[in-house]
Amino acid sequence: MNKIETICIINDDEVYAFIIKKTIEKLSICKHITTFLNGEDAINSFKNISNNLPDIILLDINMPVMDGWGFLKEFEALKLDKNMPIYLISAHVSKNDNLKAISNKLVTDVLEDPTDSETLLRIISEVLVN
Repeated sequence: MNKIETICIINDDEVYAFIIKKTIEKLSICKHITTFLNGEDAINSFKNISNNLPDIILLDINMPVMDGWGFLKEFEALKLDKNMPIYLISAHVSKNDNLKAISNKLVTDVLEDPTDSETLLRIISEVLVN
C-alpha cells in the first residue's frame, strides 16, 4: 500500500492520540503524524503552514478551548486550496452531532472512538484512491 504524507490528530485525550499515533506508525501507512490537543492550536498551525497541510484530519468533537465544531467553522474560514477529508471522532456520538456532521460539507464521516486499525486502513485506502 502506498503511504500518505501526513495525518493530523486533533484530540484532547492524550492517551487516545498516543494510541492512534502508534497504531498508524505500526501500520506504516503514513510518513508524518501531527497532533494537537484542541482545535485552536490546530487552526493556528494551519495558518502558518499552508504549504504543508495534512492529507487527513481525525477530529475529536468534544474538546476544551475550541471543540470540533468551532474548529470546522474556523477551518472553513481559512479557505485553503487543499481538500482534506475530515473524520469526526467521538466516544459518544449523539443523534444531534451525527445530523450536524452529515450536514457539514467538510466532514467526510463520523467514527466512533476507539478507532481500530481496520478503520484506519479503510480511511487511508479511500484517500489514496481519490
